[in-house]
Amino acid sequence: MTVSRRAVGLLWSSLLAATTASVGLGAAAHPAAQAAGAQRPPASPPPAPAAAPRALTPKAAAPIDLTGYWVSVVTEDWRWRMVTPARNDFASLPMTREAEAVGNAWDPAKDEAAGEQCKSYGAPAVMHVPGRLHITWQDESTLKVETDAGTQVRVFHFGAWAAPAGEPTWQGDSVAEWETPEPPANAPPPRPAGPAKFGNLKVVTTHLRPGYIRKNGAPYSANAVLTEYWDLNVEENGERWLVVTSIVHDPQYLRMDWITSPNFKAEPNGAKWDPSPCSSFW
Repeated sequence: MTVSRRAVGLLWSSLLAATTASVGLGAAAHPAAQAAGAQRPPASPPPAPAAAPRALTPKAAAPIDLTGYWVSVVTEDWRWRMVTPARNDFASLPMTREAEAVGNAWDPAKDEAAGEQCKSYGAPAVMHVPGRLHITWQDESTLKVETDAGTQVRVFHFGAWAAPAGEPTWQGDSVAEWETPEPPANAPPPRPAGPAKFGNLKVVTTHLRPGYIRKNGAPYSANAVLTEYWDLNVEENGERWLVVTSIVHDPQYLRMDWITSPNFKAEPNGAKWDPSPCSSFW
């Protein structure tokens, strides 16, 4: 077969065009891959760590609920709490000689005249005075304890609280903290933040105005330190009992710490709340 030069030229032109198109398609098929190889996009940043759980306020973290009305149940020292003790009756008190001398000079009429009738209602003694308590939260970090006997107010401060400057007072300056059991070393990781299920309240009181730990003039000094442990017990019948273990440390007037544990029973409301002023005689 005879092929004209024109036909041969057309054939070569067609083949050349096809080859060029093929190369062009091949080069255009990988632009993204080529760009990726030349410059990788920046890696995504790692996820931000989870925010730490927000710390609970002392009120929210309370392992026990002490709020409400409570009445004292005199289960110890009945003869010295239910009636005014006789003069010089300091039995069961580990008093120093100096304290006995102060106690022997007790004069309730003189105290009344001097406006010091609240001497036996200071923090080291007021929990032993028969009466009622009303416990409320003053704010998220401050627990308030009112007594109807002597109309006293105790204020327990949690956290980094600094006592204000000023004269000592009957109720002093009280710093409080919740005490909760330490988990064992092999315990599983703690669950999300929440109040502990068990615990007690510890309160340390200082900066006290000198007063009496017993109505008949048995003294405590301005350097006395009161440490208390407030424990809540709930009976099977639902009754709630409060036990306040009280430790008075006063080397000036006590040969050893004076330890007591007044008991209180919860009441449904404040119907029996009966505030009364301090008295040197009762």
